Amino acid sequence: MLRSMTGFGSGRASAGHEDLAVELRSVNGKFCEVKSRLPRELLALESAAVRRVKDRLARGGVDLTVRRGGGGGGGDLAPRIDEALAARYVESFRSLRDRLGLAGDVTIADVIGAEGVLSLEERTPDLEAAGEALAKALDDALDRLVAMREQEGRALREDLAARLQTIAGLVARVAAEAPLAVRQQHERIQQRVAELTGGLQIDPQRLAQEVALLAERSDIAEELTRLDSHLAQFHLLLDATEPVGRRMDFLVQELNREVNTIASKSQWASLAALAVDLKAEIERIREQVQNVE
Repeated sequence: MLRSMTGFGSGRASAGHEDLAVELRSVNGKFCEVKSRLPRELLALESAAVRRVKDRLARGGVDLTVRRGGGGGGGDLAPRIDEALAARYVESFRSLRDRLGLAGDVTIADVIGAEGVLSLEERTPDLEAAGEALAKALDDALDRLVAMREQEGRALREDLAARLQTIAGLVARVAAEAPLAVRQQHERIQQRVAELTGGLQIDPQRLAQEVALLAERSDIAEELTRLDSHLAQFHLLLDATEPVGRRMDFLVQELNREVNTIASKSQWASLAALAVDLKAEIERIREQVQNVE
């Protein structure tokens, strides 16, 4: 199935105490290039995540973002209590109470509120659980990304098929008009020779040789055959199951090459105009192919 290179996908998964959220964004690219952003405490999992993306995607520039705690809210932080410091605070508070003759005892609120007893620190990750959660979340994100690419690919296929049909029609017109152009050239040469010679008899064999040379120089049969072959190959690629963007790009170059040759050989305005129309349609296909995986 034809696939686009642009898309978005997200996933979220948990394993053990690890909760990870993944986002993927992809755009056009000549190769599969993955730019990853992971929390520094999970950098050991980066290479495995990048390989997982490249196993599913053949082309495109991909941004991979991973967040702990489901994407925010402090899920990657854990409270830390300095028990030794808390014990010293209790001892100091009770000593102060006794010296001042105060009533009551030290409460947990008094201790927790004391400076330095309670703090937040990054929770040390469980890399095994984090790797399991990352694999699941990444697979979900890839599934959604690929689904979006395939949806856009269906639209691309319809557009490319319609444009290939247009090109095939133009090529058929070129094939039909090429013999007419040669005959018209023959008639024009005969008329021009008659005007220049003032009615003098010209060797018809010599004139036929000149016309034959002209016909050989303007013969586009080979170019038309190759155009038909390239179009047939392009149609096959529309339903290929593997990534075909690079092969399509090559065929576009070959289509353009043949049309340029036809344009250079054309001695008749109608053929030149058809060549211009062909080049314009091929350029539209080239722009679409840039987004095919």
